[in-house]
Amino acid sequence: MEYSTHELAKLARVTTRTLRHYDAIGILVPVRTGFNGSRWYDASSLVRLQQILLFRGLGLHLSVIHAMLDRQTDEEQALREHVELLREQRRHLTEQIASVECTLKSLARGEEPMAEHMFKGFDDHQVYAQEVAQRWGRDAYQRSDSWWRGKNDTERQKMASRVQQLNSDWISIADNPDVSAESSQAQEMARRHIAWITEIPGTPAYDSAAHQGAHGRSDNTGMAVKAERYIRGLAELYVEDERFAAQYGGIEGARFVRDALLHYVGHESSELR
Repeated sequence: MEYSTHELAKLARVTTRTLRHYDAIGILVPVRTGFNGSRWYDASSLVRLQQILLFRGLGLHLSVIHAMLDRQTDEEQALREHVELLREQRRHLTEQIASVECTLKSLARGEEPMAEHMFKGFDDHQVYAQEVAQRWGRDAYQRSDSWWRGKNDTERQKMASRVQQLNSDWISIADNPDVSAESSQAQEMARRHIAWITEIPGTPAYDSAAHQGAHGRSDNTGMAVKAERYIRGLAELYVEDERFAAQYGGIEGARFVRDALLHYVGHESSELR
C-alpha cells in the first residue's frame, strides 16, 4: 500500500511541509514520485517516519537522526530497543510526576518541601539514552546506566560539578586568542577530558583502560584503536550537534575542543595504549 504526502501527513499528524523538508534533506525520501511531482510513501516509510518522530521527541537534531538511521542494519532490533528505551523514559516520567506531586502535597499542608524528594527523576542522564544505544549499542547504554544509578546523590553531584568545571575551563581557554588547540594548555585540557571519558563504563575508552589495567600495554593495540576512533567520533559530534556545541559556548568553542582532542589522540596515542 502506498500513501500520498497528504495521507501520510494526516496519519502521522505532521504537516506536508515537514514531509517535503524531510525529502529535501534526504532523511525520508518517497519511494516514488508521480509524473505531476506527487510523492508516494510505502510501509517502510511509515516505520522510518515513526523513528524520526521518536528521536525528535527526545530532542535529537535531524542531522544526528539521519546519521543514526543510516547506520541501522537490523530495523526490527532497532525498534525493539526503541520500545525498551520508551519504557525507561516512561519510568523516568513517573518518577518526575511523583516528585512534583510530593512537592504539591507539602505546599498544600503549609510544609517546606523535602529537598531529597524534589529532584528524583530530574537527572539529565536519560537525555541521551536513545542516542547512546543507537550509536554504541544497547549494552553500552545499560552498562553506563547501571554505573550511574549505582551512585548516590553526593557522588552524582560531584560528577556533575566535575563536568561543569571541565566545560567552563574549555570555554575559558577557547576564548583566549593567544592559546591554540595544539598548545600545552589545550593539550592538558584534552588529557583531562579523556581521563573523564575513560571513567564511564560502556565506552570504548573505558574498555581500553580496563583492558590495559588487566593485561598491560603489549596486547592492547586493538582496544586502543577502538578507543581512539571513539574519541575522534565524539570530538566531531561536539561540532556537528548543536546541543554539545552549546556546552562549550557555541560552535567556535566546540571546534576548539574538537581540534585539541584530535591533536591529542594523534600525537599522544601512547596515552591510550
